Amino acid sequence: MRARARNTTRALGRRVAHLNMLAAGAALALAGILLIVVQFIALRGALVDDLQVQARIVGSNSSAALLFQDRRAGAEILAGLAASPNVQSAAIYGPAGALLTSYQRLPASAVPAAAPPLPAPHHQFSARHVEVTEPVVANGARIGTVLIRATMAPLYERLASFTGFTLVVAAGSYALAWLLVARMRRAVQRAEDHLHYLAHVDPITALPNRNAFNDKLATALEHADRQETSVVLLLLDLDNFKVVNDTLGHNSGDALLQMVARRLTDTLRSTDVICRIGGDEFVVIVEPHEDETEPDAVARKILHALAAPFQLEHHLLYVSASIGVNVYPQYAHDEQALMRGADTAMYYAKNSGKNDYETFKPEMEQLARKRLKLEANLRRALERNELSLHYQPQIDVRSGRMTGLEVLTRWTCPELGPVSPAEFIPVAEESGVIVPLGRWVLQTACRQAAAWHRAGLLDEISHVAVNLSACQTRDSDLMADVNAILGETGLPPALLELEITEGVLMENVHANLALMQQIQTAGIHLSIDDFGTGYSSMAYLKRFPIDQLKIDRSFVNDVPGDGAAIATAIIAMAHSLNLKVVAEGVETEQQVRFLREAGCDVMQGYYFAKPMAPEVLERLLSERRQFLAA
Repeated sequence: MRARARNTTRALGRRVAHLNMLAAGAALALAGILLIVVQFIALRGALVDDLQVQARIVGSNSSAALLFQDRRAGAEILAGLAASPNVQSAAIYGPAGALLTSYQRLPASAVPAAAPPLPAPHHQFSARHVEVTEPVVANGARIGTVLIRATMAPLYERLASFTGFTLVVAAGSYALAWLLVARMRRAVQRAEDHLHYLAHVDPITALPNRNAFNDKLATALEHADRQETSVVLLLLDLDNFKVVNDTLGHNSGDALLQMVARRLTDTLRSTDVICRIGGDEFVVIVEPHEDETEPDAVARKILHALAAPFQLEHHLLYVSASIGVNVYPQYAHDEQALMRGADTAMYYAKNSGKNDYETFKPEMEQLARKRLKLEANLRRALERNELSLHYQPQIDVRSGRMTGLEVLTRWTCPELGPVSPAEFIPVAEESGVIVPLGRWVLQTACRQAAAWHRAGLLDEISHVAVNLSACQTRDSDLMADVNAILGETGLPPALLELEITEGVLMENVHANLALMQQIQTAGIHLSIDDFGTGYSSMAYLKRFPIDQLKIDRSFVNDVPGDGAAIATAIIAMAHSLNLKVVAEGVETEQQVRFLREAGCDVMQGYYFAKPMAPEVLERLLSERRQFLAA
């Protein structure tokens, strides 16, 4: 659509340029004609002035001849006009108009036989001649008349020369103007082409950018409507691309984007449209879509193409993508709906573990709206005091008594009702709400724990565990907030335990190592949560100033059974590093028996107690219940 508009604009520009040149040519022609007319009038005037001077000279010299009617003397006077090439004939007339004498250069140029009395100098023109008459005066009285007739031929010759020169100058000026306009038009067109390139081509990958994508998508949908076919839109988002930019720099990130673009171009068909619409997002337009399996085939082809590593300088990078697929008109009625559905499906693929694709379905949009509503309500939840904390006991295997507490956040939304942490915690992390939320959780938990500590209810409790999110670990004010909260609530640092998941810990090992050292220096316990799901090694574990490991519940669920070997290995490894081991998600007698025999130190799960409100836990703390036989 925009391409047609651009071509129409160019054609209109050419027509305007041609009309301007025609107008300039007409102006030059009119100016030339005016110059020729003015030149003609000037030459004719000069000729008349010259003839009048000659007539006056002849008149002053012929006074005596007129007084004495001396024809011979008059003829001699007129003979002097032979030196003037313009003069064809001349005559001297008496007072009554009778011819005294005449001069003729050629026989055909005869003069009138008589002249009427003329009171003043006079001249008249014809196409071929100009006649000038001058009275001859002596002693104040008119005694005769002098008439001189000259040809216009020399004037026309000079006028023709001037006209030719004028035409040459006008033609040269017009040609020069044409060349300048053509050159300027080419320069403008090059500038327009460059601006069009900048506006429609991504400078990094040389692929069409978002503006061009909008044009191409609109064209594809119009074509699909005419042909009654379909259009497939695939939205790609590179997984963890930010890590490349943060660790290797933006130049390396740009080089990686170029390699991804080349690989996509080499993989897909020439008829498929590939665009980069910003950041690490690419889109592919596939048309026409006739086979129902084609979207899946294209998505799998892209994932397979990106599976091979990228060689970037001395680094071997593995890049995957999350792909959202949407089909027009099956699941979208216009461009915005098509793009919105693909975006929704892409986030589903990313949240499902990345390196995968999802095809949009209408129910996804409903869930996306629900997520937006959830985020909007979550942002107001802190202000409205809708959040609360529950606590789940951690049981010491040897003594069978409660030895620790894990703080868990609960949210009851007036509009949505009770919302699971599995739903709102990821939304909080993506939206940035997790930082103020985490600060509130830490402050509220420390305030409650300090109150229990002052009441003597935590004598057998070694710590109260609070989870830290990935966003919180990257917050430069985290330790300042922790120390301020401990100072405000009066909770001993040794009673606080901070939990960081293994995955978050390994995102930026050096930065997190510095953070853990600050936590240890403050006298706060540190635990690695969800252990076994990340990529930490023994070398890192030896360096980390941690106090315990928490076995991920996915392994606990499989014991005794498939998870037994992993759970046993984690426990043995932790003990070799003098670390305590906590098993979370314990729900059955068999799991308790196995973990106890494997040497697990602490257990936590529904088998012992569900997460509970503070007032319920307070009664449990007062009872000092025995959960396991020692």
